[in-house]
Amino acid sequence: MLAACSTDPSIDDPAASESAGAPAPAPTTDEATDEAEKPAGNDDTAETEEEGGGEAPAGKWFDQAVYDTQYEQRSATFEGDEATPYLQYIDGDMTDTSEFASEGAKKVCFANASISNPWRQTGWITMNEQLKALQESGVISEMETRDAQDDDNTQIADIDYFIAEGGCDAFVISPNSTAALTPAVERACDTGKPVVVFDRGVETDCATTFIHPIGGYAWGIDTAEFLAENLNEGDKVVALRILPGVDVLEHRWAAAEKIFGEKGIEATDYFTGADPTQIKKIISDELAKGDVQGVWMDAGDGAVAAIEAFEDAGKDYPVMTGEDEMSFLRKWEETGLTGLAPVYSNFQWRTPLLAVEKIFKGEEVPTEWVLPQAPITEDQRQEFLEANDGMPDGHYAKFGGEDLPGYPKIWQDRVIP
Repeated sequence: MLAACSTDPSIDDPAASESAGAPAPAPTTDEATDEAEKPAGNDDTAETEEEGGGEAPAGKWFDQAVYDTQYEQRSATFEGDEATPYLQYIDGDMTDTSEFASEGAKKVCFANASISNPWRQTGWITMNEQLKALQESGVISEMETRDAQDDDNTQIADIDYFIAEGGCDAFVISPNSTAALTPAVERACDTGKPVVVFDRGVETDCATTFIHPIGGYAWGIDTAEFLAENLNEGDKVVALRILPGVDVLEHRWAAAEKIFGEKGIEATDYFTGADPTQIKKIISDELAKGDVQGVWMDAGDGAVAAIEAFEDAGKDYPVMTGEDEMSFLRKWEETGLTGLAPVYSNFQWRTPLLAVEKIFKGEEVPTEWVLPQAPITEDQRQEFLEANDGMPDGHYAKFGGEDLPGYPKIWQDRVIP
């Protein structure tokens, strides 16, 4: 299975992936919002005793081997220059692309899940600035893009349109959801043209390269361990989840749920659709039942609304994990709460086009291109606030586009192509 585990909004968020990000875009944000106000739960998740004590999820979204791999990858050494994290990767299998080497600018066809949240919008801006640079250097002639607006059927039709059109020299695909898009990705592979999958995964390894940060389990481990270290056994955490069914998002929660169970943290999860109104209502309702000591999010969009619910109720701030969205970083600094900003590296939106450049040159690319994914801690927060001064609240601190055309104005003005 080729899945983003090696969302959102961070998908984050809105990362949709979520990491981009990411786990169920199958439903749209509207569908997910209908799920708010009730615990999300995972109907196929049973509980089993894991080695070392505690209980862990054993449903379709939890894979102990992948969990263990991502746990280790959090401290891995990455190949390449730290100054260009969007080109770094963990050493592993490489794909020979010599068959694709040719002269002249080429057409790229991009099937995008959506730009429906701030994480994806930030990445889309960065991707288009990278495109300008590659057009200027004569690598890419044009990039035809179709936006599925968070709909599986639309994205399947988009990919089939590109295939039928016959004018694509390379396919770039950011899947809306994991299982549903697999056959369409395989059809793109069957054309014999290079296929680059990024952000969220699919259940095939036919792509020339699959690009993603470490993955959802790593996010879940970082965040749940942080909360557990700063809370006491028996404390309550409210988990705010944006969407069901997207691999990287489901993996975030599966890892966190495992750790909360092992540490004796009481965690109640809700799907929110990343709707600030729903988020505030969920937190307010939980506070009305009793104290809430922690807030866990699988994407940081809406984090400010969660914090404001504590303010409105006159309650102490929770220990909280958000994301590297500027609104959370600023509110975190303002309140002084105990926090962590996990990252589903937004700079990954540059990597697919840089991969295409390598492929057209016939250079090897990682078969699974695993990018760095490091949270922003309290002692790093000020550095990222200063580096992104003047950026709008929906911007993501680790966007990685500082050397691209249009910086900083395009991102400051939030110019969405």
